[in-house]
Formats: sequence, structure tokens, C-alpha cells
Amino acid sequence: MGQAQPTERVQYIVEGGHRIDGTIEPSGNKNAALPIVAAALLTDQRVELHNVPRIRDIEALVELIQSVGAEANWLGRNTLEITARNLRPADLDPDLCARIRASILLAGPMLARCGEVTLPPPGGDVIGRRRVDTHFLALQQLGATIEVNNAYHFRATKLKGADVFLDEPSVTATENALCAAVCAQGETILRNCASEPHVQDLARFLMAMGAKIDGVGTNTMTIHGGRPLGGCTHRIGPDHIEVGSLIGLAAVTRSALTIRNAGTEHLRSTLMNFERLGISCRIEGDDLIIPAEQSLKIQPDFGGHIPKIEDQPWPAFPADTMSIAIVTASQCEGVVLMFEKMFESRMFFVDKLIAMGARIVLCDPHRAIVAGPSKLRGSRLESPDIRAGMAMLIAAMCAEGTSIINNAQQIERGYERIDERLNALGAHITRVPPRG
Repeated sequence: MGQAQPTERVQYIVEGGHRIDGTIEPSGNKNAALPIVAAALLTDQRVELHNVPRIRDIEALVELIQSVGAEANWLGRNTLEITARNLRPADLDPDLCARIRASILLAGPMLARCGEVTLPPPGGDVIGRRRVDTHFLALQQLGATIEVNNAYHFRATKLKGADVFLDEPSVTATENALCAAVCAQGETILRNCASEPHVQDLARFLMAMGAKIDGVGTNTMTIHGGRPLGGCTHRIGPDHIEVGSLIGLAAVTRSALTIRNAGTEHLRSTLMNFERLGISCRIEGDDLIIPAEQSLKIQPDFGGHIPKIEDQPWPAFPADTMSIAIVTASQCEGVVLMFEKMFESRMFFVDKLIAMGARIVLCDPHRAIVAGPSKLRGSRLESPDIRAGMAMLIAAMCAEGTSIINNAQQIERGYERIDERLNALGAHITRVPPRG
């Protein structure tokens, strides 16, 4: 297989100070689509996936599954057909694997179908150490042997069900264990597993293929393995992280926005924490309504104490929404402590916000104090990862003047055509180079 093409460099030129208005629908959940595309390799029959976000990470994963013999075709803008009839344990392109962390999601499905797989170390966002030990420990308990050199070599002559306790509720390790367990002989109990909406979506996809899984949405799942898996049609759920991003954007630009099919059942913690920043939303059926004028006044804890917004495993506030909450808080009256517990490098982007005029004290790699409101000025920025990049885009849209965001292809790894979709609502974002 030829070498992967270098990633296109993209720049956003953002003219700040414009309100947005209208209706938008979130893309399919990136973090559900990635494991579901990988899990489609578990059957040799045709799988049809709808509402798949057409983003860089998905395109890279599609290239990877094609490289091991799967047929994958786009039937429409967001409809993907996969048939993995002639799967083989070929060497995976290290350049492609280095682009996305999701390459690790091929371990469980490839091990189950082919009995072995060799994975180069995965790439993805540089937001701190992202350990893979939990994947290894779970797959070992299901019968795999693992060699770690310059790559990870997994082998299993036969997978067997087991009582597995994950040493941390890792989302991707839970997903790899789920994919291996549905093909293992006997019953598997996954304890201390992740329960995020995207994990639930993967479980529902596996059940549509014929798997039997109890406890979906909880931290203990029981998988009755060894059942035949066939083809199916499945629709990816809405991306609750994108919804959180849109709430923050509407609030800081003082815009009215309707988010259709917002997956409101998964937004309780997100809405609760935005309410702490003085942002109230209204649920109407499956839609989320964000009124134009918000108080944007941070609500102190009882006794007048400084409040804290902290991320934790689901169903608490999502780590991927923390960057959005920080830039939103910079436009709110009052003081709040932001506590990012999961990644030791995710908060380093705040120096860019400080350069724009935000009043933020970075206490340590995990905690920042934000005092607002502060008037932001247009600036030249660099996107270090998907969520920080989106936070910078939000900051640029509420700032005075023009901002230039380099490395904006990072944003496009997680947000589908975000420039076009926001421009349709009234934003002024110029993409360089323009789309072909």
C-alpha cells in the first residue's frame, strides 16, 4: 500500500463581532462513528451506516479498513456502506495510524475476525499521555497475547468470556473489549466500564448485528458472546459535544439558536454546568432552544463561594466540553474554577485566550481560574487539538477585529464543514484554501 498523503494545512480567517441566527442540526457523533466503523469488521455481511460525520478522522479510518480488505463506499454525503468479506491481518499504514487515535479501535474487531493484528502506535490530539494499558489488560483477560515493540502485536487463537474489571473507565478500551467480547465464547462481564452516549451507540449497533448485551448505559455490562453477527442498518446519534460547542458559541455572541435533533436525553450535565455560567436553554421535544439574551452571570456556590466546573466520567460533565466552557466563562460576569482532571496538557491553549484579552490564571496543568467578562481582541492563533481549536473559533467569533487560526485542519477532524454551517447562520469565516 502506498504512503498516506500529508494532511492538508488549513487556515480560518474569522471576522469577529457578528451574531448568528437560525437553526442547525448537529453532526453524527464522531466518537460513536469511529468505533462503529471499526466494529463493522466483525461481520462478513453488508453494514449500512447513516448520519456518519464526513470528517478527517472518519476518512482516515475508512482508508485503514480498506487497507485490510474491507470494502467501504459512500452512498451519500453521510451514508457509508461497509462489507468486510475478505478481511486480512495486513500491516496497517503507520502514517495513517499516526493521524488518528481511533486506529487503536481496530484491535478488538481485527483480533476477533482474524486472530491477530499489528497496530502501529496511534496518534491523535496532543493533550497529554493517553495510556493504552487498559486495552491490553482487557484483551489479555479475554484470551489475547500482546507483544509491544515498535508496534503492538495482538494474537488470539480463541477468545473466551471472562469477568473483566477495567483499571479505569476508558471509553476506547471499553469499546475494544465490547467488540472482542461479543465474539468470545461464553459470558463476559465488563466492570468499571465507560457508559458515554457513544459507548451506548456502539452497543446498540452490536445488538442490531445480533449480539446480546445487558446493562447498556451503566458501568457494568454483561455480554453473552459467541452469537452469530450479521449485517444491519444503523443511524449514528447526534454529537453531544458539538451541541455543547454550539451552546457556548450562541451564548458568547448573544445569538438566538435552535439546535434540531439535539439528543437532549444526553445533555443534563452539559446544561447544568452552562447554567452555572448564567446560560439557560429550553428543551422542546428533540430540539434545544438557546435564547439570544443570556444573563452570562456566573452563579456562586451557596455562601457566595467561587463555583467549580469539573469534568468526570459519564454522566458527569464531558472532558471534551471543557475547552468550550473555558472560553464561554471568559465572557461571563464573575469568577469560576475550571478543573480538567483527565489530560495534563489540554489547558495549555489558554495562553492564546490570554493573549486575546481573557483574564485567566493557569494554576497548574489541570486547573484554571477564569474571571470575566473580558473584551477579546482578534489575534493570530494556532489550533493544537480538535476541542481547543473549536474554543479558539468561538473566541474569534466574539472578539473585536479579525483573527487568523492556523492548523485549522485539527478542527475539521471533529467538526464537519463547520465554517460553511456557521456562515449559513451569519458567521464570517473564510477557509484557506477554499473547498474544492
